[in-house]
Amino acid sequence: MRNPRLVIAGVVLAAAAAIGGISAAVATGSPASGGSYGSSAPGTTAPARGASPVHTATAAVGGRTEQILVNSRGLPLYYYQPDTATMSMVDPGVAQLWPPLTSATAPTSGELPGKLTAVHDRYGSQVAYQGHLLYTFTNDRAGQVTGQGIQNFFIATPDLTPLTGTATPDSSAPAAPYGGSGY
Repeated sequence: MRNPRLVIAGVVLAAAAAIGGISAAVATGSPASGGSYGSSAPGTTAPARGASPVHTATAAVGGRTEQILVNSRGLPLYYYQPDTATMSMVDPGVAQLWPPLTSATAPTSGELPGKLTAVHDRYGSQVAYQGHLLYTFTNDRAGQVTGQGIQNFFIATPDLTPLTGTATPDSSAPAAPYGGSGY
């Protein structure tokens, strides 16, 4: 029997595709190649050691143009509303549609105003921005934002308000504290 969350996600995806989704404009600061940073997902590769797994792009989200966070391939990054700073609440079935962004090494913030950390959870060393664990969406392509608001996932922006609480850094990858303001 199919997972009800996956069935609902499929229906929502079909509806989003029918209305054309939301398109992203020009990506800035994001290489065109590479994959989910350090991800073990098929067909992905990690960028050069020390490279930031998160960059910014200008995108249309909900009819407004804004700066969003993208991975090294230019795919939009999302956070899951129910997550905590120390734990992903995304079950493995939902993670098939919303793969976690993981890192083999401590991520660097690069041009971002906030802080990136690596949180050790069931998905490995998951990348968090401002304490929010980050995910991609399997329906997205570089230059497209199609998952905004689906299943409690929301687009991550550079001015994302920090999650209260302290992220538990991966013991093999020391993480910087997070801070900042916004969204």
